Amino acid sequence: MKQFITSSLLVLTLLAVSTGFKADSGNRPAEGIQWLTIEEAYAKIQKEPRKVLIDVYTDWCGWCKVMDRETFKNKAVVEYVNRKFYAVKLDAEQKEAITLGDKKFKYLAEGGRGINEIALALTNNQPSYPTTVFLDDQFNMIQPLPGYMKAKEFHQVITFIGEDYHKKEDFDTYKSKTYAGLYPSK
Repeated sequence: MKQFITSSLLVLTLLAVSTGFKADSGNRPAEGIQWLTIEEAYAKIQKEPRKVLIDVYTDWCGWCKVMDRETFKNKAVVEYVNRKFYAVKLDAEQKEAITLGDKKFKYLAEGGRGINEIALALTNNQPSYPTTVFLDDQFNMIQPLPGYMKAKEFHQVITFIGEDYHKKEDFDTYKSKTYAGLYPSK
């Protein structure tokens, strides 16, 4: 009898835990950056304008994978990006054409691996991976930033652009004075 009660309690506990997580999952904030395709971001910006952050990457890029694993998993980065930007993952070597409004970007089978025209446009014809591209809420270029960035450095950049400090002061002043005052523990 004691074994039956213990087994029953164990089964009930497991059921409660497993169904509790399923029922609760709709109420928890999503984990990680909420990545979109560039077409999805373009459609969303038409209804609700917001700045766009684009991670231009390739499958073979080692630093892209490090940035995915470390920078894009940082809690402060995730929270800020999800709140302030439409975040886009863009494979520079995507073979499918991309249509944004009346513009169509095709895959160019050039060089060793080929590249999508949109990756060239976003990197000012100087593709480098990873490159983080920032667009304003009208889908106009703010700045492409080539290279890997650690979480703290990336947080400085996204807050600099996300809060429009890029219109008011240079980045070095922002880092040393404004950012240090706003985010003393970061």
